[in-house]
Amino acid sequence: MKTRTPELQSCRGAEVSSRKVAGVTAALLCIAGTTFLRAQAPNQTPAPFTMPIPPAAHLVAITNATILTVSHGTIPRGTILIREGKIAAVGPDVAVPAGAQVIDASGKYVMPGIIDEHSHAGAEAINEGTHSVTAEVRMTDVIRQDMPTLYWQLAGGVTTINLLHGSANTIGGQNAVLKLRWGLPAESLLFEGAPPGIKFALGENVKQSNFQPAPGRERRYPATRMGVEEVLRDAFTRAVAYRREWQQYETARRAVRRGQAEPIPPRRDLQLDALVEVMEGRRLVHAHCYRADEILMLLRVAHDFGFRIASLEHVLEGYKVADEIAAAGTGASTFSDFWGYKLEAYDAIPYNAALMTQRGVVVAINSDDGERARRLFQDAAKTMHFGGVSETDALKMITLNPARMLGVEARVGSIDVGKDADLAIFNGHPFAPASRVEMTLVDGRVFFDRNAAPTLEHLMQQLQEQRSRRRPAAAGRGNQ
Repeated sequence: MKTRTPELQSCRGAEVSSRKVAGVTAALLCIAGTTFLRAQAPNQTPAPFTMPIPPAAHLVAITNATILTVSHGTIPRGTILIREGKIAAVGPDVAVPAGAQVIDASGKYVMPGIIDEHSHAGAEAINEGTHSVTAEVRMTDVIRQDMPTLYWQLAGGVTTINLLHGSANTIGGQNAVLKLRWGLPAESLLFEGAPPGIKFALGENVKQSNFQPAPGRERRYPATRMGVEEVLRDAFTRAVAYRREWQQYETARRAVRRGQAEPIPPRRDLQLDALVEVMEGRRLVHAHCYRADEILMLLRVAHDFGFRIASLEHVLEGYKVADEIAAAGTGASTFSDFWGYKLEAYDAIPYNAALMTQRGVVVAINSDDGERARRLFQDAAKTMHFGGVSETDALKMITLNPARMLGVEARVGSIDVGKDADLAIFNGHPFAPASRVEMTLVDGRVFFDRNAAPTLEHLMQQLQEQRSRRRPAAAGRGNQ
């Protein structure tokens, strides 16, 4: 008879537990599917996942909360008053008007809604990779408002995302800044008044280092880093000439006198229109990058053509050139501790965010991933461990700093009077390991409420209730 060591017994137990977990998971998925389908009207085509649309937030008060304002400290046992989706008052002695919807946040923490500065969630397509310059394509044309990942991110306190084109092109497509108003039509997710942006990219993705073209197809230009810079300079040189043509046309049109023929306008080029907006500061650039040498190259190109890079995305070697990034007035949107997945990411360190912050760079922590987006508050907390970032600065990395990079800091990113009531309510401090989001508000409307959401706990409770109902019936049949 063979005896089992404690290690083998533990492994055996893990195998049994895995089978049990698999069985429970399958049952929960069945219940989840039933729950989601019941939310549909009988004659409608079933959607993959739906939740009731929350009512408008005319008058809401969040009371007895520890409020992490981000902009002016922490308020213990404070109240936030919301009128018509805006923060009307915040403080320890705010009176609650009669008729207000009251959310008692005793023992809970409230922070500004989390802003994910780099996201690809809620899009039917990510890359238009057929050309090196695709500035004419728009993420607004491929928004999917019913993707479950948007709801899952609400469950992580995320209220705003920067929906970016992928990194297949030196100059990619135009972005879309979204508020996660789950359940509303796609156009209702657009962040009204957010400055338009565009995605640039450098490095291995652009030169397709890890991509082999199909047999018979030529490799797309550029294939080297020097080619990437040439693509940038060529595109903006063409944009300069295009802008001059339109300026000359406008000058000639204004000089036309009565009876004279109108000049013929230049041919409209949607690709170059976007680049002209970049040069004139009317469209923000969000640039995917890794290596320090490429970061400096891009900053030089921007300087030569008179525009500013709003944010460097990933920027894993930003700590090497932090002074230059700060001098350019450019933000850095990075990972907390994710690297080594390709050659150009090998020099990344977990101290990157802290070191750039120390040098005066506005730093954000982003997800670039639907799963990581649900835990951005934990990623921000890591900067306190790796580099000693203060609590306030760590909170800013997922709130006010990304708001600045997107040009929406007057609307979101902190808990201040007059700003949009985009808030996340936690059952503990957001940086505590066991804390989780209990409620997420966008414009004062509760788009996620853990008490009403189809969470794992609720699905397990439903499973237990189904089993309890079956047992008496089975016992009755046995007595017949």
